Amino acid sequence: MSELQKTESALVNDLEEFLRAFKDRTGNYKYFDRINNLMAANSTSLVVDYIDFDTFKPDLAKLITNEPDEMFDAFTRAIFNVLYEIHPDYANEIQNNIKVRVGNYTVQKSLREINAEVINKLVGVSGMVVRSSEVKPLAKKIGYRCLSCSEITEVQLRGLVLKKPVRCSKCSEKELEMDPDTSIFIDFQMVRLQELPEDLPAGHLPHYLEVTIIGDLVDQCRPGDRILLTGIVRIEQEQLSQQIKTSLFRLRMEGNNIEYLGGRTADKDSRTIERLEISNEDEKHIFALARKNDAYDILISSYAPHVYGHEVIKEVILLLIVGSVTKRLEDGSARRGDINVLLVGDPGTAKSEMLKFAAKIAPRGLYTSGRGSTAAGLTAAVIRDKSGIMMLEAGAVVLGDQGLVCIDEFDKIKPEDRSALHEVMEQQTCSVAKGGIVATLNARTSILAAANPLYGKYDPFKNITENVNLPIPLLTRFDIIYVIRDIPEKEKDHRIASHILELHRESESTGQYLIDIDLFSKYLAYSKTMEPKLTVEAIDKIRDYYMKMRNVESEGMITVTPRQLEGLVRLATARSKLLLKDYVDSDDAERAIYLIQTMLETAGVDVNTGRVDLGVLHGKPQSEISKLKLFMEVFNGLSGQDKNDVEEKNFINELIQTGRFSEEDAKNFLNKAMQNGQIYERRSGFYAKA
Repeated sequence: MSELQKTESALVNDLEEFLRAFKDRTGNYKYFDRINNLMAANSTSLVVDYIDFDTFKPDLAKLITNEPDEMFDAFTRAIFNVLYEIHPDYANEIQNNIKVRVGNYTVQKSLREINAEVINKLVGVSGMVVRSSEVKPLAKKIGYRCLSCSEITEVQLRGLVLKKPVRCSKCSEKELEMDPDTSIFIDFQMVRLQELPEDLPAGHLPHYLEVTIIGDLVDQCRPGDRILLTGIVRIEQEQLSQQIKTSLFRLRMEGNNIEYLGGRTADKDSRTIERLEISNEDEKHIFALARKNDAYDILISSYAPHVYGHEVIKEVILLLIVGSVTKRLEDGSARRGDINVLLVGDPGTAKSEMLKFAAKIAPRGLYTSGRGSTAAGLTAAVIRDKSGIMMLEAGAVVLGDQGLVCIDEFDKIKPEDRSALHEVMEQQTCSVAKGGIVATLNARTSILAAANPLYGKYDPFKNITENVNLPIPLLTRFDIIYVIRDIPEKEKDHRIASHILELHRESESTGQYLIDIDLFSKYLAYSKTMEPKLTVEAIDKIRDYYMKMRNVESEGMITVTPRQLEGLVRLATARSKLLLKDYVDSDDAERAIYLIQTMLETAGVDVNTGRVDLGVLHGKPQSEISKLKLFMEVFNGLSGQDKNDVEEKNFINELIQTGRFSEEDAKNFLNKAMQNGQIYERRSGFYAKA
């Protein structure tokens, strides 16, 4: 027996001893039990905690880092030996697929430190998944059958390259064909891992690394997930063409284990196997918080405590993060459950701060700014990989599926790119038809957008559509539009100044979160899972309000549409979810009505009449429509049946006599009608209908 073989079998024996003998704190045989459960779980891989291994066999733990291939082979054999004694049939069945995965691995590197020194070593890297390819079969072992003597020559996979044998090992025949029965294939996927935004040094481009994932790790991480990947660093040679290879190599990583980064905070130590783990301890804290009498106020004041005031806006953003329940109807259609909010406001009113905080605390939140966002970046792009595969790269709203996307500078996005959001905001899907890929992706996301007024500051004498450079169909898709105005008030300004200056003094009292930010995030994640039902009282409240708003004194004036009615239901349900209730009661309905009423009093007021009129958001308010009607009636009356020219002076006098127009108004309407092409000037001072 050679020295190497002896050490190899000795190594397998050592590892078997570890798997059989290791006990956890409670005295259970941890890994023996796990191997025993492999068959029941129909699993082929065993996760070994690195810290357990390090305490039991410290001399071998170093080998895992420096010689991972040998160690993993030995581990596989050791697991097979233990499993063979318990379930021999299952052991033989999965013999080729047994994998050991290293969890809780302590040798952490950043993506920038993956270099030539760590080739063929095991390292742990944290990053964000930005792209994943389709799943393909990879040949682990291929059998080539000789056409003359039927002898099978087997070839093993080395790295990612298989060399086909030149001739048969028995009769030297050159004609060989692949034999699928004796070949072994496993699932294979390519994933791109990119540096986490908080790890990025200022002024640098984020580094990325291609990762190959095989076996049961495939499809475990989606684009947008923050993961901690343990794997072996490999190299592969760059090729200029089929024949010419260069002396340049490329680093690639072979995935061994995936863990999700747990906490919201910047430390990398909290990691879980699940996406966001809520323990029983957390659940107790969450319910204790929800049972408090002032729970609602505590939640609102814990949201962005460094921003003074704006309680109503903070409340609406919390409701948006929690969202309502998506209803599936029997005919297969769905009623949207996500709430969309638009903040329009003067510069310096902390809009971006509130958006950033929302992206940080939401269970799945993304922040993007409008200036550099394209339609492909917001929805999805189709790219051709270097291997020629067409890959779908997810954009912001697809990465934020079942979470929220904050879009700052919403008015600065190019109009053709902004139109991609129409479908996302109402149908909650995003359709792509490019390069032979026709796909409809889920984009069940809430959109929180912030826009600046057209001329710097919000002009209270103009309606909202004239203040914001946004198309009307997009405005109507927002459940709530709030106008934040910066009006000087002595007392309020004094309080804001004190608050900001206290923050700069770094005193303890101001920056204190009332709820710990990690618990806050878990609370919101937990409340997202609630599904409260509407009560009769809440339905009556909402119906009465809707009927009252539809029935307004002046003729033909619409204040609310069925879209606002759905918005009311969504807000009431979200408030009930936020307080972890099973039913939506009349308090929730009242609060939703208050929030919609607040919006109507700021954004929904027709500045010409001073009355609430939702026509403002839908294009023209009723006051303008009825004036336009009167304007055309007077014009038609003066031109008569013979379509005579109308003299400007007469016409303006007639309009003033109706009592609805001042002289300035009449001239404005005349100019507008000319611009719109309703009338034209036939000769100086005389007009005719176009």
